[in-house]
Amino acid sequence: MEVAIKDEAALKRHWELWTTDRDNDAGDALITSYMPLVDFHVQRIKTHLPKNVQVDDLRSHGLLGLYDAIEKFDHDRELKFDTYASFRIRGAIIDGLRQEDWLPRSVRDRSKKIEQSIERLEQQHGRIISPEEVAMDLELSVVDVMQTMNDSFFSHLLSIDEPSDFDKDETYAATIVDHDGQTPEKYLDKKLQLDEVKETIKKLNENEQLVISLFYVDEMTLTEIGEIMGLSTSRISQIHSKCMFKLQQLLKKQQRSS
Repeated sequence: MEVAIKDEAALKRHWELWTTDRDNDAGDALITSYMPLVDFHVQRIKTHLPKNVQVDDLRSHGLLGLYDAIEKFDHDRELKFDTYASFRIRGAIIDGLRQEDWLPRSVRDRSKKIEQSIERLEQQHGRIISPEEVAMDLELSVVDVMQTMNDSFFSHLLSIDEPSDFDKDETYAATIVDHDGQTPEKYLDKKLQLDEVKETIKKLNENEQLVISLFYVDEMTLTEIGEIMGLSTSRISQIHSKCMFKLQQLLKKQQRSS
């Protein structure tokens, strides 16, 4: 996402004052200007989380990420601030969630039971198992199955601002390889992974593919997608959850067979 700035000249002056003198007023102005970026990522991450997670908490974590981005941004690099800040904001939110251990033990236990059920049913039927079949096997609702799997999946994401295992003074963000300097082997490996995901997405139905495209490529909210498709936000959320469940199972099956 790119923030729409109404007064580019004023923003440039704020950056100059902040960069040269660390002017507090300029810093406050920059934070205010880029707050829509924080709200954008808060809303996107919130769609994957249980209802007990408070938006204000996510916003607080995101603000820390934004301030960190403003503090460390290097204007000499050929990188847009919006792109750099997005990494920091998302990383700070995820890192904050991990430290708070927001995923309840009951959800972790249910996730383990669901994964065991999926493995057992797949071995029994020799095919990808639907959330409906898992729900019936465990006597749970389909919504509970999909939400639990999505919560569990998201809880394993690694914050790029987390201290590296190799150097506690460095973060994983500092170890991200420059795409312009990557080796042919790494380029090919990444391309193969992306191709695998693309081919897997093709196995979804038309509505599911459209939701995935609008959400992850066009970066629309679930409400905006609902308006385009003529469906309610809750229905779009259901389609999205089912997509993620199916994609996880398809990718796991391909990895096991490779």
